[in-house]
Amino acid sequence: MFENFETGTAQVNGQTIAYVAGGDGPAVLLLHGFPQTHAMWARIAPALTETRRVICADLRGYGASSKPAGAENYSFRHMGADMLALMAHLGHDRFDLVGHDRGARTAHRMALDAPDAIASLTVMDIVPTQEILDNLTTPVARAYYHWFFLAQPAPFPETLIGHDPDAYFQSCLGGWGDAGLSGFASDQLAAYRAAWRDPATIAGMCNDYRAAIDHDVALDRADLSRQVTCPALVLYGADGPMAREYDVPGTWAPRLARMTAQAIPGGHFFPETAPDATIAALRAHLNG
Repeated sequence: MFENFETGTAQVNGQTIAYVAGGDGPAVLLLHGFPQTHAMWARIAPALTETRRVICADLRGYGASSKPAGAENYSFRHMGADMLALMAHLGHDRFDLVGHDRGARTAHRMALDAPDAIASLTVMDIVPTQEILDNLTTPVARAYYHWFFLAQPAPFPETLIGHDPDAYFQSCLGGWGDAGLSGFASDQLAAYRAAWRDPATIAGMCNDYRAAIDHDVALDRADLSRQVTCPALVLYGADGPMAREYDVPGTWAPRLARMTAQAIPGGHFFPETAPDATIAALRAHLNG
């Protein structure tokens, strides 16, 4: 999928982090969301290599990265520390940062914890974690029920999902989009299936969601008075569940000092279903 990209792993922050990298120029790190891997960027990353060194990594618990036991190891602070260490390992002490879904939540935490390392921030189709959990509404709880299902104590969600991982995770991909599974490329779907059929990956993803409730919301509450000061882009699916229930830019305005926002056609997974529009928005932001 990533022609002319190198594939590697790095031993950083006590973890094994898998990544691909290609292109030349200022570095940009792309972080995937749930229930995916770095393969989500396969249609976007090559286009950015025209002017950038592009790194796409698997978050801990996902893909080919390590999967430590215990929800306490899955806060976005821990995930972000992995990525900061990866980029330093690759020789990039300052870089642009792009994240979708869980990757966007990791990216937001990185921008708060290591502002000197982040040249610009892009978050895709999320509302801040604290906003969702502290001000939960009935429609959001219905649409994002998985936050609470996956966060149940082990091994309850792992056992249920493990009986048919494809059925469960494909219901997530199809349920939050605007075209079911038809908008996903076959090679990307194959990469996701190979990853989520691993019981350790199922456990890692559940621990990610447990950590959001047990750890991340408290970290976010503590930082409510802080703003990310680098240039920040908020992209969101025009037809996705977040746009239906929130003024997405409005939820970010108090948190991002230099924010621009743009709706992209499609649902939650617009980077895959509308890659050309996503590339155009990223190029304008990164080059600006």
